[in-house]
Amino acid sequence: MSEGARERGKARRRQAILRSAYQLFAERGFEATTIADIAEAAEVAPRTVTLYFPSKLELATSYLDEMVDRLQAALRAPKGGTTTLGALERWLREELRQSNSSDKLDALWGRMLETNPALQAVAHARLAEAIQEGAHIYAAESGWAPDAFAARMVAASAAAALNEVFMHPSEENIATAMAFIEAGIAALPAG
Repeated sequence: MSEGARERGKARRRQAILRSAYQLFAERGFEATTIADIAEAAEVAPRTVTLYFPSKLELATSYLDEMVDRLQAALRAPKGGTTTLGALERWLREELRQSNSSDKLDALWGRMLETNPALQAVAHARLAEAIQEGAHIYAAESGWAPDAFAARMVAASAAAALNEVFMHPSEENIATAMAFIEAGIAALPAG
């Protein structure tokens, strides 16, 4: 078997495990679903599941972790002189385009979050961490101290807006969220 075929096989197994897990977490709940249940649904051995994902929580947050990595990369290196807010909006629109053309893993992930408040809280916290990093970048861009109250307010409002966008993704909601963030920034006192 060639190296390319082996890598494609691993990627297919990983996707099958994720799809099966997110489906089961949505139907039965995170706590009630076992690694053995996931393995059976994905048609792999339980050991295979744990080789790809050492814990159930890592499995549940894998999709989010990849998304947060893409967000952080977009915020750290905006393209073509784009501002931090521009980079955030570009990233949101790209994520929406990818989710519209994906194999519906994002829809399963969303259903899983809706039915598992504890996982939703973990997702909100991880996204907020990434947004906080982006707020530090924005603060430097705006001439604020990284821990300035205004920078923390921008981060808090951006995190809340993005959480809503991810629960209800659409072009219209992205535009509304960005308008909300930009209006909030505009309302901040100077200095």
